[in-house]
Amino acid sequence: MKDYKVKQKREANIVSKNNKKNEANKVNGGVFVYTKALTVGELAKELNILPSEIIKYFFLNRKIVTINQTLDDDSIGEVCLQFGYDFKKEEIVAEEDFEKVKIEDDESLLKPRPPVVTVMGHVDHSQEIGAYVKEFKGQKITFIDTPGHEAFSAMRARGASVTDIVVLVVAADDGVMPQTIEAIDHAKAANVPIIVAINKMDVPGANPEKVINELMQHDVIAEKYGGDVMTVEISAKKNIGIENLLDTILLEAEMLELKANPDRYAIGTVLEAELDSGCGPKATLLVQNGTLLSSDYVVVGTVYGKVRRMTNEHNKVLKSATPSIPVSIIILYYVR
Repeated sequence: MKDYKVKQKREANIVSKNNKKNEANKVNGGVFVYTKALTVGELAKELNILPSEIIKYFFLNRKIVTINQTLDDDSIGEVCLQFGYDFKKEEIVAEEDFEKVKIEDDESLLKPRPPVVTVMGHVDHSQEIGAYVKEFKGQKITFIDTPGHEAFSAMRARGASVTDIVVLVVAADDGVMPQTIEAIDHAKAANVPIIVAINKMDVPGANPEKVINELMQHDVIAEKYGGDVMTVEISAKKNIGIENLLDTILLEAEMLELKANPDRYAIGTVLEAELDSGCGPKATLLVQNGTLLSSDYVVVGTVYGKVRRMTNEHNKVLKSATPSIPVSIIILYYVR
């Protein structure tokens, strides 16, 4: 009995020492950060534990692994939690792909920003700048205007990747067209809410109910039928229902609680670019976070340069552009 108690005490001391050792050796204060898939042996080394402990853990959970077996993210997470670690996977981004770096701003620094709305579907015109800001009831709304023809599908795809809300314009007399279906696919791929603007309500043969029923066949379900898609009847030509549409956009934006940090360097997306024979390289940008100053340097892919001139859609010179604001810039550029 005495020998048993001594043995039991010795084992308890060993466990206690191992626990203290593990606590002392925990990486990053108990948060394990990794960047790639790891084998059982590699993970054990990083966590300062024996590979056999990981193998035993999986065995007890009816999973057989070996020391050289590569673990997926879920398995790595399981092991970390089992041995008292939080975990985080970070993606290594090449220097030339800096725009892929994930930016995490302090919540206390975030401020409300205007919604970015992409107009898709049956649209027959476009602003020169490709984007513009409208103020309604004291609030700004940024529109990215994309022509409604299949030849512009690539432009629409770029627009949907930077937008918060898609306004799907469908003619009340024509109904759902091929470009409508294409626009729906882009909006769904971007995982953004859709507001349906049923246009041409002033023309003979306008049938909004037909439009709503046709949209249902493409899984765009109006609120009146139990879905989450708001619909607005308008006439762009006669300016009917436009204020109602803008109200609907602001309501959707309020539910989205859109925010950004204006007090940091700017990052955004190039909507359009061209080489102007008179001015030089010219691009339309959408600032998505931070504030762009007229004296800043900008980097796009392998090209960088200093902003020479920055204007809005009315060709007014700007000194700065905050989140959700589109601008046209002319730069003095260099190739890296």
